[in-house]
Amino acid sequence: MWKRLLLTLFTLTASGGIAAQQKESAFNMPVGVTEVSRDAFDMHMLLFWTCVGIGVSVFSVMAWSLYHHRRSRGAKAAKFSENTTVEVVWTIIPVLILTAVTVPATAILLKTNAESPNPDMVVDVHGSQWKWKYVYPEEDISFFSNLATSSRDASQMNPETSPADAPDYLLAVDNPLVVPTDKTIRLRITSDDVIHSWWVPQLGFKLDAVPGSFNNADIRIDEPGTYRGQCAELCGTGHAYMPVVVKALAPPAYAEWVAEKKEAAAKEAAQASGPWTMETAMAQGKKLYASACASCHQANGQGIEGTFPALDGGKITTGPVKGHMDIVIHGSEKNPVMQAYGGQLSDREIAAVVTYERNAWSNDTGDLVTPEAVEAAR
Repeated sequence: MWKRLLLTLFTLTASGGIAAQQKESAFNMPVGVTEVSRDAFDMHMLLFWTCVGIGVSVFSVMAWSLYHHRRSRGAKAAKFSENTTVEVVWTIIPVLILTAVTVPATAILLKTNAESPNPDMVVDVHGSQWKWKYVYPEEDISFFSNLATSSRDASQMNPETSPADAPDYLLAVDNPLVVPTDKTIRLRITSDDVIHSWWVPQLGFKLDAVPGSFNNADIRIDEPGTYRGQCAELCGTGHAYMPVVVKALAPPAYAEWVAEKKEAAAKEAAQASGPWTMETAMAQGKKLYASACASCHQANGQGIEGTFPALDGGKITTGPVKGHMDIVIHGSEKNPVMQAYGGQLSDREIAAVVTYERNAWSNDTGDLVTPEAVEAAR
């Protein structure tokens, strides 16, 4: 029986070790893909094994003492008031242990906050309710990163979808932050409204996004891959809908991505100069609504009673066009959760989403809002 039990335990331990090599354990922090994150992991393991050693030593002595000095063996408790030597020893040992872990921990903290004098590139990170905006000033590229539609649909209690069906539920976005590997990238993190916090565990740091100021962090990713995180500061009702996704590419692949982004921007600029039709506005507006509006007003336009008004047959979307544009551009004073999109979307984009909302679902106003009308309403 004992042999069978030991064999079973050995098999489970061995299989667990193999599984741990294939996939990071859910019971430990990730090793990470930056120098700082690996240093933090090593520090974490040093503290862990230090605590294990202390625990094993203390409980072993305690167990031995309880066993060998039990009443059944006739042991009698000694009476003493003090022991200077013991007191000195148990004071010095903790001091040495704390010193041994404080010195490397301080070095890692200083390294985390250190900034490279010459970063290879800079990316501005803007937090807003409830999405991220990434700006590459040197490449003239900027875009918003919104929760992926699959996660958004699955979170709305739609009987046709469920969180189990959504890949990387609440951790996937439409546009990740893309960076090259083996390059020092400076992230300048700020917020356009409330305090957010940009956090990707495998990068080894978390930094607050504070309105009116920039917090800097340098990263250098060694391995290509996709690394996921979240906003780590409670920032409103859509806080859970603000994942952070970083995609690290080898330099040649990153150069291709930059070229594709610039080509797409050129196509959008060319389309913007084309004719403005109902078909064009509805197609663009549908995409914008899914990424910017559906998390609150729902994909079917029914909203959430008492919090977010319904747009399907609602007073806003079937009332005067000017009032509809004003609330999209300037936000709502009655419900501050409805943020102002005037600084986030172009005239053409606002015209598209307003047109879509006025003609989608059961709405059939026939109104085609033009970019010129939005410009005049700003």
